Amino acid sequence: MKNIIETRALTKQYKNQRVVSELDLAVPEGCIYGFLGPNGAGKSTTMKMILGLVKPTGGQIRVLGQNADAKNRIALLRSTGSLIESPAFYGHLTGRENLSLIADLKQTGKKEVDEVLRTVRLTDAQHKKASQYSLGMKQRLGFAAALLGHPKLLLLDEPTNGLDPAGIQEMRELIRRLCEQYGITVFVSSHLLSEIDQMANHVGIINHGVLIFQDRLSALHEHSRARMLLHTTDDETALRILKQAALPCACAHGRLYLNTGKEADILRAGTLLFSNGLGILSLAEEQRSLEDIFLELTGRSVM
Repeated sequence: MKNIIETRALTKQYKNQRVVSELDLAVPEGCIYGFLGPNGAGKSTTMKMILGLVKPTGGQIRVLGQNADAKNRIALLRSTGSLIESPAFYGHLTGRENLSLIADLKQTGKKEVDEVLRTVRLTDAQHKKASQYSLGMKQRLGFAAALLGHPKLLLLDEPTNGLDPAGIQEMRELIRRLCEQYGITVFVSSHLLSEIDQMANHVGIINHGVLIFQDRLSALHEHSRARMLLHTTDDETALRILKQAALPCACAHGRLYLNTGKEADILRAGTLLFSNGLGILSLAEEQRSLEDIFLELTGRSVM
């Protein structure tokens, strides 16, 4: 599977503040890539650099197999749709009129305006002035504008911000549908772990401008599997014995963990410790949530 976005040591610094630090992104084609991090982590700046809206201090960017530079920028933008921060429209024009202006700039026709209006379910409100649109409708109109030109790649910056639960669900379903039915790669940022968990299949976690995790979402879930909290008569010796036996174990915050929930491993660990003269004082299962993993990685809580 080839990558539709690749960055190497991508960096952005404003005076003495480094906002993005040596970022190595790898976004596979055809996926929904969740770009997750707390507010102020560097998500928007990264997306703006990918789109050529902000000039990097250092590093390289490749989009759709081409270097994202001044020479290729216009060609890449024709194959890319984006919704960065709040969408802006002419309030005195209707939704359709706003899209028609953008379609003219992208050199697409009336038929495509009809198509994107149907996709985002704004056909019935297309002749309503944009100033009269609700926040959710404006988000969908921005989405429609991003879809003009049949992009291969969509970059969406916090697209569910400010939406009510129904609007969030609708936006989530729309993103999944675009990927599944049209094969569009979606790069979507959020500070909400629950949102990324419900729509993405790949995830990158950024904190203080540094990429601290990148893999399939299933790999992140692997970290949240059950583990056993083990307390013995000598935890330090127990850790050494379990490691020598190649059993998955670790010591964190002064506590001994057996990083498995398999009964065979637990039984083997108990037998090993007993045969080495160690007693098990307590054994308890501990299930870590994705929120716990995020907190461990970033040191910050998320909704």
